[in-house]
Amino acid sequence: MNDRIKALREDRDLTQGQLAALLCVHQTTYSDYERGNLNIPVAVLKQLAVFYGTSIDYLVELTDEPAPYPRKK
Repeated sequence: MNDRIKALREDRDLTQGQLAALLCVHQTTYSDYERGNLNIPVAVLKQLAVFYGTSIDYLVELTDEPAPYPRKK
């Protein structure tokens, strides 16, 4: 999971600080998410999935399909 969220961030040429600001966490907290030093809360996983247009399953490497699931109406 850590490598996947890092790769998604880098693919979009974003810094850890930019992502941390989006998630309303400190940059060191986001860095710890990417390094696997902290578990990522479900609420943050949801924010990341929406931001990247993917699913939580993709972020946590349960699938290699990056396309998101259909949203509830």
